[in-house]
Amino acid sequence: MAPTANFSSTISITHIGTATSIINIDGVRFLTDPVFGPAGTYESIPGIPLTSTISPALTLDQLPVIDCVLLSHEDHDDNLDTEGRKVLDGRHVLTTMDGEKKLQPRPGVKGLKPWETVEMVLQGKKFRITGTPCQHFEIGECTGFVIETDSFGHTTTSDGVSRPNAVYVSGDTIYIDELKRIREKWHVAVSILNFAGVLVPFPSKNGELGQITFDGASGAQLHKDLGADKLVPMHFEEWKHFVELKDDLKVALEKAGVADQVVWLKRAEEVRVM
Repeated sequence: MAPTANFSSTISITHIGTATSIINIDGVRFLTDPVFGPAGTYESIPGIPLTSTISPALTLDQLPVIDCVLLSHEDHDDNLDTEGRKVLDGRHVLTTMDGEKKLQPRPGVKGLKPWETVEMVLQGKKFRITGTPCQHFEIGECTGFVIETDSFGHTTTSDGVSRPNAVYVSGDTIYIDELKRIREKWHVAVSILNFAGVLVPFPSKNGELGQITFDGASGAQLHKDLGADKLVPMHFEEWKHFVELKDDLKVALEKAGVADQVVWLKRAEEVRVM
């Protein structure tokens, strides 16, 4: 891992709950996976009810101005619920190709294919945002995101190549080798990973359980494989189907040797990351 160099931006993150957060980059605010409904039981996947035990730390009327929504997928209630859908109206939204179709009519929604890059000017600042592959549930699509902007600068990595600094937002995924391609193009200053080691029954496997998000060990491995600088964990509390909660996640990250790179978020508080 090469320490991030020439980074002229400020990044802070406000955690709202699960995978919902506000990523503030120089005053431009990205909202991830908006979930704003109260604690309760939801069933976006037939036969797989999901129960939330903690309500989001902020309500819709407490949100600051949101410039863009980064939506990993639209078909699971722990990533987008009925209340969260209200945030999509009249805003820039980046999501999956399938999500773009299902969320119409909303002219601000744009679907990204894996490794597709779009340029956006938000509050006069130009961003380049790239969709990244995910392997989540066997039904539906999911995407992660790489965010870059000129003020992030470049870092010369261990192979002597100068690469643009970037923020990686994983979305819901497990470890897949294809994600290591991120390191070929970017130096990841901050990796924001969704944990909990979630296991759900797969219909195609007669109900056999399959993992659909990182556990601590696999998330830490990707963080190291990317040569990333700081690790921000999300998506590890608040739902009964989550397997590896915060205490176990802490142990796993310590065992993996990345604890000193971790930035823990606080509910409803803006935490400086870079």
